Amino acid sequence: MNPQAAIHATEVDGIPTLFAYATGPMRAGLVFRVGVADETLARTGVTHLVEHLALHRQGLADYHFNGATKAAFTHFHVEGAEHEVVAYLQGVCASLTDLPMERLETEKEILRTEESRRDVGQLPLWRYGAQGYGLVSYPEWGVRSLRPDDVREWVHAWFTQGNAALWIAGERLPAGLTLKLPAGPRRPLPAVTSALPAGPAYFSDGKGGVLLDAVVTDTTAARVYAGVLERELSRALRQEGGYSYTAATDYASRRDGFALVTAFADALPAKQDAVLGGFVDVLAGLQVGRIGQGDLEAVRSRADGALTVPEAAARRLPGAAEDLLVGRSVRGLDELRSELWAVTPEHLHAVALEASGTALMQVPAGHSADWAGYTAAPTRSTYAVTGRRFASVGGDGSALVFGDEGVSMTVRAKDGTENAVTVAYRACAAMLSWPDGGRQLIGTDGLVLEVEPGLYGVDAHTMAALDAAVPQSAVVWLPPRQQQPKPRPAAAAQGNGTVPGDGEQRPAPARRTGRQTAAVVVFALLAGLFGFLALAVTVFGHDPQTSTGAWLGLAGFMWGLTALLAWPAVRILRRTRRA
Repeated sequence: MNPQAAIHATEVDGIPTLFAYATGPMRAGLVFRVGVADETLARTGVTHLVEHLALHRQGLADYHFNGATKAAFTHFHVEGAEHEVVAYLQGVCASLTDLPMERLETEKEILRTEESRRDVGQLPLWRYGAQGYGLVSYPEWGVRSLRPDDVREWVHAWFTQGNAALWIAGERLPAGLTLKLPAGPRRPLPAVTSALPAGPAYFSDGKGGVLLDAVVTDTTAARVYAGVLERELSRALRQEGGYSYTAATDYASRRDGFALVTAFADALPAKQDAVLGGFVDVLAGLQVGRIGQGDLEAVRSRADGALTVPEAAARRLPGAAEDLLVGRSVRGLDELRSELWAVTPEHLHAVALEASGTALMQVPAGHSADWAGYTAAPTRSTYAVTGRRFASVGGDGSALVFGDEGVSMTVRAKDGTENAVTVAYRACAAMLSWPDGGRQLIGTDGLVLEVEPGLYGVDAHTMAALDAAVPQSAVVWLPPRQQQPKPRPAAAAQGNGTVPGDGEQRPAPARRTGRQTAAVVVFALLAGLFGFLALAVTVFGHDPQTSTGAWLGLAGFMWGLTALLAWPAVRILRRTRRA
């Protein structure tokens, strides 16, 4: 192999360093083995906050730089002239040893603004629960209450020399580069948790389209499988069926010997059944070994092209640095190409079978996948605590039960069974607390339990006991709510225990606003008026001097206009019927 196409290992100030030859502006990155999955739900956002504070002193620069906080890694990267790269890397290290705490509150506000635009996926929280890798699905609730000492403690524990790796792509290693970081140990990857008792599993979400991920062994064959799956989905759902505009897959190594294959297909409401059925059919075909050699060759050729371009080694540096941090060997391009050309349809069939056992599918609201062999992900607990019981003042049959080990919400379903959502104190990932006394407990399994004292007649002594029982490290104090909670049927009554995401319960009913109510009234009145006119035309509008075709056409137009006006009102009512 050309030495200029290889990744070379060296060291800078005790930090393991990977170098690859590349022309053009120098690129570099400092990677730490810490991310969201190392936090707790009640303190989510601390790593992201450190990243922002560390970059503040860089100010506005002519060269490109940025940072990224991922599930298990934090990256600081830069592109520019050699002296600019040196200044950036040394500046980041200097900031990490002395963060600009005068910027703490400002950066908190920036993070909250950034979060308001962030679309978090729900698959991680359903797969992993409200801990570890599942935390990437949650709001950064911890940011608001973080103090300077909390942030410094996190930096001293995680942003250390022993927990860092450096990569550089350029014509040479930059001269005069020094990286001063405090000593510290290399940190292992976060523990992999599970909120799924069985697989394959599914859950229903209000968004259209179908989304799936599966945990597979991190191999070259698995990467190729992701590419073949994308081709099959695009062919079946877009080219042949015309059901989807986008059908795509992604492959992400978890760096622990496993990876996530993610697949997505969008769908209009009228096409959701077809997309779901076609999606399942594509997966089933791969699972029985229907894998075209042409698809394999197409994916392999594209992957081989990425490994043979002049910049191939340089492009692999960020991922190679992550591998280095977790003790995985940095593999050469020749080795990867050899594995790529050894992949056969039989290898892809084996990956498809492995993926089928770990798959988690998000289906559109109102749909299920049990008919395809998927098990509904748990939305209820298997037990309820015993203790003091408070029945709903609204008379919906639900009750809150406060026991010595936790809290349950119970309700008797129509079939006579009692459903429950339980959060044990020892497994409380976070308790959201509002000044009006409302509480929301989130278990490490992702289930949510709302405690609204006014809706259940819970006395102050019991609420005080609840606050004392939940570990203070799990408490998240939030500002006053804009709207007070209103009585509504408990989720467990329909068998829908709740799973959190985006700062609210999942699945959460939409609440009708004043504008929505006005829209319902306007559209309903207009629909009623035109419905009356359509009825009059239908019954009395046939004039012997007028042709039957013209009469029917006018009547049909009037009824169609009535339906068109009624449809928005119906949609708003359906979306908010459980508010």
